[in-house]
Amino acid sequence: MTGVIVDGPKTAAKSFLFAHGAGAPMDSAFMQRVAEGVAASGVRVIRFEFPYMERRRQTGKGGAPDPPRVLTQSFRDAIKEAGGGRGLVIGGKSMGGRIASMVADEAGVGGVVCLGYPFHPPGKLEKTRTDHLENLRTPTVILQGTRDSFGLPEEVGGYKLSSAIRIEWIEDGDHSFKPRARSGRTEEDNIRAAIALVAEFIASSKGV
Repeated sequence: MTGVIVDGPKTAAKSFLFAHGAGAPMDSAFMQRVAEGVAASGVRVIRFEFPYMERRRQTGKGGAPDPPRVLTQSFRDAIKEAGGGRGLVIGGKSMGGRIASMVADEAGVGGVVCLGYPFHPPGKLEKTRTDHLENLRTPTVILQGTRDSFGLPEEVGGYKLSSAIRIEWIEDGDHSFKPRARSGRTEEDNIRAAIALVAEFIASSKGV
């Protein structure tokens, strides 16, 4: 990690290592809002970027995400720099949460938080990203919008998932939890609900 953003008290008992999704950086509006909200509960929140996103920031050019082996190693390195252990919960937005779930058991962290898990690419239900979730041992919470095209309730309900995984549905939310106007909910309502769920999970996390 060449750069991080840290929110919350330095002496916090629990820390949350929070990774971005495939398309937006660690200081996107979504990442900023969630990080500040969780930090307000007394958690130290650490945001970092994968190598490809750092390159985008440095060059001003686009570029596809790094290969899985690079992403997973980057997360392992970030865990080490953050201190690791049961007091550290790891996770992220979409791809960031997926990579966190892939390294959690070996890292021995306190828990995993996935905000909008990419169960499959939109419109490609056959290309699931769930194999490793069947045997995941680390306590995990997945926050998923009920309109998320990466995994709808009726689809997710048919997957074989580890008993360590808990799924919380964000009402009428899309992949970033944004609801439709006609739902009677606002994006702020759903983000606040997500923050509360994340904070509660981290507070109760003990690892395995």
